[in-house]
Amino acid sequence: MRSARLSVKLGITVTAMSAVLVLVMATFALASIWRQLDIQAKDGLKEKLSQVEHSLAEGSSSVADIVLHPHNLRDQIVGHDNLTLTIMDSSIPRILLLNLGEGEGAELPVPKINTSALEFKEVDAAEGFETLMAYKLIRLKSDQQILVMLTLDRKSDYTLLTAYVKSTLIALPLILLIVGGCAWWVVHRGLKPLRAFRRVAESISARDLSHRMKVQGLPEELSDLAHAVNFMLHRLDSDVQQLAQFSDDLAHELRSPMNNLMGTAQVTLSRERPPQEYKQVLESCTEELERLSRMVSQMLFLASVSQPSAPLTFSSVDLQEEATKVSELFAISAEEKKMSVEVSGEGTVLGDKLMIQRAISNLLSNAIRHGSPGSTVTLGLSTFADEMLLSVSNAGEGIEAEHLPRLFDRFYRVHPSRSRQQGGTGLGLAIVRSIMSLHEGRVTVRSELGRITTFSLIFPKAV
Repeated sequence: MRSARLSVKLGITVTAMSAVLVLVMATFALASIWRQLDIQAKDGLKEKLSQVEHSLAEGSSSVADIVLHPHNLRDQIVGHDNLTLTIMDSSIPRILLLNLGEGEGAELPVPKINTSALEFKEVDAAEGFETLMAYKLIRLKSDQQILVMLTLDRKSDYTLLTAYVKSTLIALPLILLIVGGCAWWVVHRGLKPLRAFRRVAESISARDLSHRMKVQGLPEELSDLAHAVNFMLHRLDSDVQQLAQFSDDLAHELRSPMNNLMGTAQVTLSRERPPQEYKQVLESCTEELERLSRMVSQMLFLASVSQPSAPLTFSSVDLQEEATKVSELFAISAEEKKMSVEVSGEGTVLGDKLMIQRAISNLLSNAIRHGSPGSTVTLGLSTFADEMLLSVSNAGEGIEAEHLPRLFDRFYRVHPSRSRQQGGTGLGLAIVRSIMSLHEGRVTVRSELGRITTFSLIFPKAV
């Protein structure tokens, strides 16, 4: 079953909420109108009853005057088709003295009243709607007490409310249709950037990661999402390019020793040779295979460091102790070039001991290999506020500035032919950078031609 579009869902939701809101507002308006009509009706009855009371005080001194001369009271009712004036005496049961107005002749319920205060009462009419009655005990000049009841026919009020309800119910579908259409249009327009996201996503492939989202003019929430998507695409593009470059470099690095091995074997087998020559060929092939083995081992280690299968558990590592151990391992290599290794300073970091040893040994191996005979390689430890620095410095030819940015790339060599002759694979510094990245640190290099070259391992300080 196909799911509904988001714009349709939001449009229906907004329409439903609008319907509820309109019904609540209509109900509130209905209650407010009825309350105002009720207040107006009571105020009108109160005012008219005051006029009736004034007429009785001036023109009727007894009950007989009310019965014989009702014209003054009739004048109060004339012109008010919705009013009925009823007057009863004080006897029990009460006797009707006068009944004027629209409801003349109709029987009205006689309320029980014991005080002279004005009171109101709602009375059911024969037509099915309610009428409002105001009643009060009035004392005449003859000290006779009468009950005056003034009834208001509220049929017009009910007609007005009925018309309001009917018009609201008729207008409600039209209002909801307009609101629903506007809501759908607004939502459809608001979701326009998401369609742009879809077009970009459909255009992306492993061969083409150049597409980016336009950030200008987007709402803040979608702008943040666009930035995140662009950043993700940038990283993917960079990783894919690095992977492609790595594959090319790897093919090139493996092709050279494979071609050497194949060529040497073919030339050797082209004719009969003495045993001593076969031995020399095998020794040469063995050296080449050892270099291939080192390359494969370093590639596997680099892969395990770059993408560890499980989170590593770091412990406290004494950098001075590890630097001393590594320098002792390379003591013989240094002596062959009449070089010395010195360790100075102290410091402790959190990390993996074997990996840190590997990073130090790679730097120290390069320093001895490229250092000037008779010079001193220095391993210095320095402590700063938030960082711990281990530097490896050697005197030698130095490295041109143009090579420094790519020095930690895989298979990158400053002097390719000489590095191969010395047994280098071009992966040592790439391994150092991956190890430092795993330790949330970094590796830097400074070099002056013909003078000092310094590689620095910068660790976050152990807490």
